[in-house]
Amino acid sequence: MNSAAGSFGLSFGLAFAGGIMLASLSTIFIGMATSSTVLPSAEQQQVATALEEDAQVVSNTQLEEILVGQPEEIQDEIIRINTEARPLALQIALFVPILAGLAGLVTSFRMMRIPDPKPAGTGGGSVLG
Repeated sequence: MNSAAGSFGLSFGLAFAGGIMLASLSTIFIGMATSSTVLPSAEQQQVATALEEDAQVVSNTQLEEILVGQPEEIQDEIIRINTEARPLALQIALFVPILAGLAGLVTSFRMMRIPDPKPAGTGGGSVLG
């Protein structure tokens, strides 16, 4: 039972951190794209729509393949944004499990102060006198 609970907790934690990473990546990328002075407003809207539909972590090489046919300055700007947004999203995603770990550590120290329960009788009869 303990092993199953540990496996569930690990799986849930990884999924939760991954979800936070994708959400923060999408938010950061959209924010940086909309504040860009290089991207025209049509491109900014296209980036926002694409990320709302399917946010995923992609390398700069994969992004270059996706952006084939776009003007050079737009390619460079989107790759710059991707390069800056990925580490920020990862930091945010890692911050949440660190906070959960610290909360667990604090809880474990609090549990050390709780006295151990008194054992029940040993089964031997008591002598009444």
